[in-house]
Amino acid sequence: MLGAQWLLEGVLVLLLGATLFHALRLERALGVLKRDRAVLEELVEGFNESSRQAETGIERLRSAADGAGRQMARQIETAQRLRDDLSFLSDRSDKLAERLEAAVRAARMAADGTVLQRAFVPAPAPAPMPVPAGPMIDQGAVALPAPARLQPVSLVAEPIPEGEPRLRSQAERDLLRALRGAR
Repeated sequence: MLGAQWLLEGVLVLLLGATLFHALRLERALGVLKRDRAVLEELVEGFNESSRQAETGIERLRSAADGAGRQMARQIETAQRLRDDLSFLSDRSDKLAERLEAAVRAARMAADGTVLQRAFVPAPAPAPMPVPAGPMIDQGAVALPAPARLQPVSLVAEPIPEGEPRLRSQAERDLLRALRGAR
């Protein structure tokens, strides 16, 4: 019996040794896990901070985009008003060019000795220029007076006697020079 007791105690010592060995291995694994847990907590905290910074950046980006959108809308509105003004001025200049061309034709016919009844037809009164709804962007803009309206004139050409040179005014010479340059 004594031998069986010794054998049982030997088996218990071996089992205790194996348990001790596994306990040491488990304790080391738990230490690694504790260290990894601390690193994991640091990573989670860093991720949370990065998320907050990203949200803040997105809000700033949204506000910048909104501001840029409003500024672009104002510029588009100003550009549309300027486009309308330029269209109006272009239409008026076309009408004035037609009237000027008619007057030049009449002057040429008068120079040929032909009698003219009317140099040109009076243009209807132009529509009033639209007033911009908002403030003007260009603070240095100067209001110019409206050009004087041309009145229709009946021209009767008098034949120029032969041998007498025709004197032309400076305006006529400038007009002729501009017409020759336009060809």
